[in-house]
Amino acid sequence: MVAQPFPPPVTIADRSDRGRQASRQTPPAVHADWTAAADRPDPVELLVAQNVTRESDLVPIRHGRMMTSPLAFYRGAATVMAADLARTPTADLQVQLCGDAHLSNFGGYASPERHLVFGVNDFDETLPGPFEYDLSRLAASFTIAAGSNGFRRRDVRSVTGAAVRAYRTAMIDFAEQRTLDVWYARIDESDIRAAMRSLRRRAAGPAEGSTAGKKGRRGKAEGRPKTRGAHLDKAIKATHKLLRKARTRDHLHALARFTEVVDGRPRITSNPPVVTPLRELDGAWGLSGEQIRAVVQDQFEAYQSSLSADRRQLLASYRIVDVARKVVGVGSVGTRAFMVLLQGRDEQDPLFLQVKEATRSVLEQQLPATRFATPGQRVVEGQRLMQSSSDIFLGWTNGMAEDRFYYWRQLRDMKVSAAVETMDPLRMTFYARLCGWTLAHAHARSGDPVAIAAYLGQEDDLDRALVEFSARYAAQNADDHRRFLAAITDGRVEARQDV
Repeated sequence: MVAQPFPPPVTIADRSDRGRQASRQTPPAVHADWTAAADRPDPVELLVAQNVTRESDLVPIRHGRMMTSPLAFYRGAATVMAADLARTPTADLQVQLCGDAHLSNFGGYASPERHLVFGVNDFDETLPGPFEYDLSRLAASFTIAAGSNGFRRRDVRSVTGAAVRAYRTAMIDFAEQRTLDVWYARIDESDIRAAMRSLRRRAAGPAEGSTAGKKGRRGKAEGRPKTRGAHLDKAIKATHKLLRKARTRDHLHALARFTEVVDGRPRITSNPPVVTPLRELDGAWGLSGEQIRAVVQDQFEAYQSSLSADRRQLLASYRIVDVARKVVGVGSVGTRAFMVLLQGRDEQDPLFLQVKEATRSVLEQQLPATRFATPGQRVVEGQRLMQSSSDIFLGWTNGMAEDRFYYWRQLRDMKVSAAVETMDPLRMTFYARLCGWTLAHAHARSGDPVAIAAYLGQEDDLDRALVEFSARYAAQNADDHRRFLAAITDGRVEARQDV
C-alpha cells in the first residue's frame, strides 16, 4: 500500500482570509445596534425556571443577593443574557466560552508551582461558541459596574472601551506568536506589580516635580497630574494589599475560619444556612446521616477516577474528616454545593475541597449541547482548556441521583477577587485591561487567534460598537432588575436578604 501524504497545513494567510471574510459578512460595527426583541422572554420567568432543580430553602437567598443592585442582578442573570445574545450577529469564529464572563468572575489563584496568577475563575456555563458572547458579557459588566459606582458617563464608556481594546490588542499580539508561546502565556503577581510601577512612572513625568509642559490656568494644569498621582498611589497600595491577602488564603487559613475543635478533633463550624455541617443534615434528600456519609465516601472515591495517577496518589494521603453544605456565589445559590475537610499527616495538615453541582450550561438553549458525557466533565474540561494554570485537584463525578452531576476543586488556594464596588475610574480601567487580556488569552488557547485578530483588525470599530452595545444592555439590565424587584414586592418571587 502506498502511504498517503499528510494533508497540507492551513496557512496563516488562509486563517487571516477567514477572519477578513467574516468581517465583511458581519462587520464589527453591527454590534452597536442591539435592541431587545419584541418577543423577548420575561426575564423573571427565565430566572424562576432555573429554580426547579435548586434547593428550595436556598432559592430565596439567591433572589435576595440578586436584588441588591443592578450589578448583583446581572451576575445572577446569565440565562437572561444568553437568550439575548442568541439573537445577536456573530462572525462564527468559535472558541471555548467561559459562558459567564462578567468582571467578578476573574481573579487570582495559585498555580501548581505556587505562583499567584490572574485568570478567569468560574466556568459553570462554559461551552464552545462565538467569541462575541463572552466579550459582550464582559463589556456590559464593566458598564454596569462603573455606573453602579457612580462614574461619569465618559468614564463609564472609557472603562468599557479599555476592556474591549485590551482584548483586541492582545488577540492581535497572540496572532503573531508561536502556538506554544500562546499556550504558556499568563499574567502573574510580578506582572501586575510591574504594570502598576510602569503606570506610576509614566504618571510621574515632567508634570510631577517640575514646571515643564504646564499650560493654561496654573491651578488646573498643576492639579490634575498631582491628583492622578495620588489616585495611582492609592491604587497601587490597594493592589499590593490584595496580593498580600491572597497569600494568606490557604488551607490553614480556612481551617481557622471554618472549623472548631470538639473532643480534640476538628470539625466544620455550623453557620446555617451558609454552612450546614453533615451532622445537621440527617434526613436531607430522604437520607439518614449515615447514608449521607456513605454517599460522600463513594463520591470521593469516584471523583478520584477523573484525576491523573499522580493526583490520585496524592489524595491517598488524605482522609475525610467532615463535610458541610455551603452556599456559594450569587447565580449559583440553590445549586448543591459542599465543602469537604480532609486531613493529611495531622490536624495541621488540612485540605479543603469544594464540591459544586454542575447543571446544563445556560448556553445550551442556544448552542449545541456539550460533547462531554456529563455537565461536571464539561466544566472541568472547559476550565483546563481556558486557564493557563488549573487546580491540581480539579475533577468531576456523577451524583447519586441520575440528574445530579458535580465537579471538585480546592475551596481556597490563594483565591482572591477584586473589590469592584470600591474601584475608582483609574483602578477599574487597570482592571478592565487585565480582564480583556485574560479573556483574549483564554480564547486564543481554544480558538484561532489569527482569524479572530484579522476579524477585529487594527481599527477600533468593535471597541466603539461594544461600548454602545453595553450602554444599551446596561439600560435593559436596569429595567430587568426593576421588574425583578416588582416581582418580589408582589409576591411572585420570594427573597431573603439577611444572608
